[in-house]
Amino acid sequence: MGQKIEYTPIALIVEDDVELRSLAGALLEEAHLEVVETSSGEEALRYLDHNAGEVAFLFADAKLSRHLSGLDIARMARLKWPWIRTVLTSGEPLEDDLDKALSCVRFMPKPWRALEVLMEAEKATL
Repeated sequence: MGQKIEYTPIALIVEDDVELRSLAGALLEEAHLEVVETSSGEEALRYLDHNAGEVAFLFADAKLSRHLSGLDIARMARLKWPWIRTVLTSGEPLEDDLDKALSCVRFMPKPWRALEVLMEAEKATL
């Protein structure tokens, strides 16, 4: 008989605010997800390029301060890795920035509520 391999889904957090990133990470760890925290879109994309098959949940700030925004990462994820449940968050409205590629992406305004984040994470692991 083969040995059963335990699988812990990964939540990838893309947030340039250290405090919010840490808060989201602690919250998602409570939801029994393995958490990978990144501070930029570039760092998140590098991670996804090598580990996307293990990522169940992408939680990204839509308006990152570097070249690749959370919106860019969400668009790429929807095209290349459509199984990843993606939630974008921002302190600013995004209606004008959301397009057809992001129709399946959930938007959560900042400040987000812990319960909302946990509910989205749970949907990602079902």
